[in-house]
Amino acid sequence: MASFVIEGGHRLCGEIHPQGAKNEVLQIICATLLTAEEVTVNNIPDILDVNNLIQLLREMGVTVAKKGIDSYSFKAENVDLAYLESDEFLKKCSSLRGSVMLIGPMVARFGKALISKPGGDKIGRRRLDTHFVGIQNLGADFRYDEGRGIYEITADRLQGSYMLLDEASVTGTANIVMAAVLAKGTTTIYNAACEPYVQQLCRLLNRMGAKISGIASNLLTIEGVEELHGAQHTVLPDMIEVGSFIGMAAMTKSEITIKNVSYENLGIIPESFRRLGIKLEQRGDDIYVPAQETYQIESFIDGSIMTIADATWPGLTPDLLSVMLVVATQAKGSVLIHQKMFESRLFFVDKLIDMGAQIILCDPHRAVVIGHNHGFKLRGARLTSPDIRAGIALLIAAMSAEGTSTISNIEQIDRGYQNIEGRLNAIGARITRI
Repeated sequence: MASFVIEGGHRLCGEIHPQGAKNEVLQIICATLLTAEEVTVNNIPDILDVNNLIQLLREMGVTVAKKGIDSYSFKAENVDLAYLESDEFLKKCSSLRGSVMLIGPMVARFGKALISKPGGDKIGRRRLDTHFVGIQNLGADFRYDEGRGIYEITADRLQGSYMLLDEASVTGTANIVMAAVLAKGTTTIYNAACEPYVQQLCRLLNRMGAKISGIASNLLTIEGVEELHGAQHTVLPDMIEVGSFIGMAAMTKSEITIKNVSYENLGIIPESFRRLGIKLEQRGDDIYVPAQETYQIESFIDGSIMTIADATWPGLTPDLLSVMLVVATQAKGSVLIHQKMFESRLFFVDKLIDMGAQIILCDPHRAVVIGHNHGFKLRGARLTSPDIRAGIALLIAAMSAEGTSTISNIEQIDRGYQNIEGRLNAIGARITRI
């Protein structure tokens, strides 16, 4: 297994480009199964989760061609339905979280899908109820094979219906939308997720011939069509990378420019970092972060301690809370980090405490961070990446630390960040992969 060795204490300087959005592209690739015609997707990041899904589609019989450095075409003309029942296929699904979004397209177009419980980050239970109940509302039958540990979903022809989702799940909404576009009649989804990634999926489906209205709201109306056709799509820059780079700049007292961030799709992210005292400027579609020797956490108007919590869009994405927690360790002041959605995502803080951070883990969901105000640096340490987002947070901590750190299990980081050490070394970091 690979590791990063990080020599801390080096300032960054220059420009960096965010990759294509991982969470969007996983949805978009699954959507290519909805048509037999060619769909071309641009700005695809070269990361493990995405590459594994692309390879899975190849093995399903989809014709995949690389058109450019980050562009692929997908043509699902001859999908091997027999392979989808094989143990090999089901085993690969179990190790890839994004595979759950194959259900909607497969049931909608072919009337059947088999899927094992998907894998992914170990950040607590990530339930599939929203996916399953939504597709059941469209008329699909679900059966769980306890012996093989798989779900079998079948439907002769999906039928549009009204549904009120129990939670605004991003992947759940995406799955239901992809099933509903080929259903008979009209589907109305209330409490739908409205993240930019879901908006992007809906816009692609409309270019493919779907009829979806209410995009960017939590009330989607979908008029089913008989078939979809080919289209082109360009993936947004990854908002999680953009936020990670803002945090890196603050922790290492660096001056950087983050290029082509699609600022209008960042939502509350820039303002959330400003609440930690970090200065940043929008310059066209770029973000400029000046070098800061200190940054001070705001208090609420009544003087009470600042709380930063995740929420469904347009609230703060939970994927950035690990980064913001690390950034707060060197701020002036204190902050309560409240991770509402996943019960195991804050457990990596024990590593930060070993590095010298002052953090009180109140329970699995809440941590109080008492900032050092750069009064003393974190210490280098031996670390392990438990998941994608904690991995990048630990990398940021190591880059700001005094001395050398080693991060093992960096395959978790590779799942979500493309050539991260190469891009950061180009602007002044000292990271070696071993």
